[in-house]
Order: sequence, then C-alpha cells, then structure tokens
Amino acid sequence: MAALIEAIGIKRKMFFEYENAPYHCIDVEVSTPTARGGQTLVRIKMRNLLTRAVFDKTFKAGEKFKEPDLASVPASYLYADSHGYNFMDQETFDTVTLGRDMVGDDRLLLVENVVLQIQKYNGSPIGLVFPPHVELVVTRTEPGARGDTAAGNVTKVATLETGLEVRVPLFIKEGERVKVHTETREFAGRA
Repeated sequence: MAALIEAIGIKRKMFFEYENAPYHCIDVEVSTPTARGGQTLVRIKMRNLLTRAVFDKTFKAGEKFKEPDLASVPASYLYADSHGYNFMDQETFDTVTLGRDMVGDDRLLLVENVVLQIQKYNGSPIGLVFPPHVELVVTRTEPGARGDTAAGNVTKVATLETGLEVRVPLFIKEGERVKVHTETREFAGRA
C-alpha cells in the first residue's frame, strides 16, 4: 500500500493523489491561526495531471493523501504521423504513441531524438516531462539593425524549426542552434 502524505507535509513539486486523480503541487502556502483552537490550513496550487487543469484548494493540515502510482519512463522522440506522436522507450525499445490532445503545445518543443520522460499513471501514459532545456535551430529571424539597442530593442522575434516563436538577442542569426527553457519557453542561450 502506498504511504499517506499529510497536507502539511506537501511541498512544491511533490505529487499526490486527490479524488482518485494524480496532482502535482505547483505552490503551497501554510496559514497558522493566531487564535487558540484555530486550525492550521494549507492552501495548495495544484495541477491535475490527467486534465492539466490548475486550481487552488485549501485543506486542513491533518488531511491525508495517497502517493500516486506514477512512473517516468525515458523515451526519445521519433516522428509524428496521423495517429499521433511516436516515441521509443529507452528501456524496452518499444514504440509508444501519444495522441495529439495529450501532447498539446509540447509539440513545439519536440525535435527528432530529444530524450525526455513519459509520465505514466497506473501504467498508462498521461504526459511528457522535458529536460530543463532543448536545442532548436532558428529558421527565420530579422537581421539585427544597427542602432536598435539605442531605441531599447535588445531582442527580436525568432521562429524555430518546430514553429515555436521566442525572443532572442540581436546577434542570433538564422541557422544557429539555441537553447530554449522548456518551462517558460524562453531563450536560454546559444547551443
């Protein structure tokens, strides 16, 4: 049986099960009462890993949650077709296909052979966990014009090989490889 976690023990980036669904804690705030007999409350900003919905919920400090049956499997991205996005499990070398609705906007970070984690709940895939950065090639950007920095324009828009648009420094040119932060989808440096 999975261990129980008290609400007061939940920290940022922890996983827990609530109402038979897995959740990821994005932020947590504990409020202790000043009056005697008042209850300590824990306000959790949480993401449902099945629906991707984010919301705040307040729990009593002593409420208990189960640990979810989550597993992360290393996989590399192969290709997309009419059935969805295909990945190769790095342990069993099986092909795992995820539907377009499950991948969603994460498709803008997928390039051939990128290694990531497929998150599974009770043995079924529920989502992707990317490394902190991915490397992508700049396919289109305006050349940086001389004098732009004086006007305060120190960045420009660049379109990357996956269609993702990010703001990059003026010195970045077409054909260069750049690192993109996978959580914020912002420029993180040259590759």
